[in-house]
Amino acid sequence: MTPRRAPTIYEVAAHAGVSIKTVSRVLNGEPNVRPKVQDRVKRAVSELGYRPKASARGLAGGRSFTLVTFLDEALTLDHWKIDRSNPYVERLQFGGMMACREAGYHLLFELLNAEAENAEAILSSTLSALNPDGVILTPPISDNQKILEILVRMGTPFARLSATETDVACLSITMDERAGAYEATMHLVGLGHKRIGFIAGTPGLASSRARQGGYIDAMKASGLPVDEATMLQSDYTYEGGKASGRALLSLAKPPTAIFAANDEMALGVIHVASELGVDVPGDLSVVGFDDFPASRYSQPTLTTVRQPVGDMAAEAAQRLIAHAAAKTTEELNEAIAISHAFVVRNSTAHPKES
Repeated sequence: MTPRRAPTIYEVAAHAGVSIKTVSRVLNGEPNVRPKVQDRVKRAVSELGYRPKASARGLAGGRSFTLVTFLDEALTLDHWKIDRSNPYVERLQFGGMMACREAGYHLLFELLNAEAENAEAILSSTLSALNPDGVILTPPISDNQKILEILVRMGTPFARLSATETDVACLSITMDERAGAYEATMHLVGLGHKRIGFIAGTPGLASSRARQGGYIDAMKASGLPVDEATMLQSDYTYEGGKASGRALLSLAKPPTAIFAANDEMALGVIHVASELGVDVPGDLSVVGFDDFPASRYSQPTLTTVRQPVGDMAAEAAQRLIAHAAAKTTEELNEAIAISHAFVVRNSTAHPKES
């Protein structure tokens, strides 16, 4: 059986009743093509099953139609060794890929050890091989000054996710994690809790500092003591949450509520509470941060701060793609904040003593 021949751009143009140049402009996402003409070309592409070659598009438009997201090597591999999944990366992939798909782009993911001596050589080699139209940096790489300076030198447009302020001109996509943590803590205060424990995330990460800061702000604003004995350092893992939860619940006067700086640790707290015969939320209220899928299916379901990871990745991809389409030499230099949401579920309630 003879395989079906792939349609050509000439056939798409004929089918849509437009010129080849117009087809090329629509496929490349260039401006100044009337919506009706765009619809005709897209319909022709769909009906004929036309698939443009990325290499040809890149040569024609000076773009590679590719974005690269860099993930921290140590954090990603450590997480993979523990449970073979990473909800943060999964949301990042979905949000970024959907935005790229709409624009005819490809999204690649690469691991990078920004602290390695040969980090610059590895980054330069990767960018030279892939020639992306833009780069998305995730934490903690997004706060690594050396990496930012390398990208600036190479003239590669980039977006930083969940990063702190820098004097390097760039695109920054964030949510106010401190405000999210403040809201989570105030929710517990509003329920009547006065002894509220806190489990911090991985040391050195900006998100960990911000979430701890929000907790402290809320405790002080409510006139409640910030007790070092009930504020523990952990590592954003389920096992870390279990260990810290066990330590807090073993205190002579344990907290009536615990705010863990991410959902995995919060779920670890719920697990150890069950082992110790502590009812959630009857004896202990628990709040997390992220709103990863498991939070909706845990028993009880988890009250948490919804971090819009997918939306942040999509926004970064869209901005980088628009910058590439504009073919401008101007630097991307904008700070964009994506709103969080606070989701109340079944893991929080009034304390028994109130």
